[in-house]
Amino acid sequence: MIDVNELRRGVAFKIDSDLYRVLEYSHNKPGRGNATIRVQVRNLRTEATREMTFSSGDRVQDIRLETRSVEYLYADGEFLHFMDIETYDQPQIRQDIFGDDLLYLIENMQLKLSFYEGEMIDYELPTTVEHEIQESEIAVAGDTVSGASKQVVTQTGLRVNVPLFVNVGDTIRIDTRNGAYVTRV
Repeated sequence: MIDVNELRRGVAFKIDSDLYRVLEYSHNKPGRGNATIRVQVRNLRTEATREMTFSSGDRVQDIRLETRSVEYLYADGEFLHFMDIETYDQPQIRQDIFGDDLLYLIENMQLKLSFYEGEMIDYELPTTVEHEIQESEIAVAGDTVSGASKQVVTQTGLRVNVPLFVNVGDTIRIDTRNGAYVTRV
């Protein structure tokens, strides 16, 4: 058990059977009375975010997440197959857990998986990934007023807006936090 005053961004804790990770933390001390601790949390199983308020002195059950570095191997239609870099174990994870982030995964890419009591509950993609462009719109520099860009499709089917000078066959770097083009590699 930890005191709610020790909650900070990234700390994982458990209330009842739900696992949460703190996204934002604020401490409010009014003129009189007890301080209140307000945290925005994400449920690690359902991905839902919500705000919680605690009184100073409340306690929550802290949890230890085991983080493993893995390499993405392949998808078989229902499951994604990974290989643990240290132990060479090959965990299988349902595709639907990754949602739209599935489009960032390319073979041999390294990422981190977080486990709680043997259950995979969270993943962390690298900040940027490099993808090869497979399809591109035809765009001419004079077609727009400002900020000339076009949409391309990468090898995984990810659609990204890029500058006009990027062509089919080029490799681009993409920010996984917002899906934005970073640079041509």
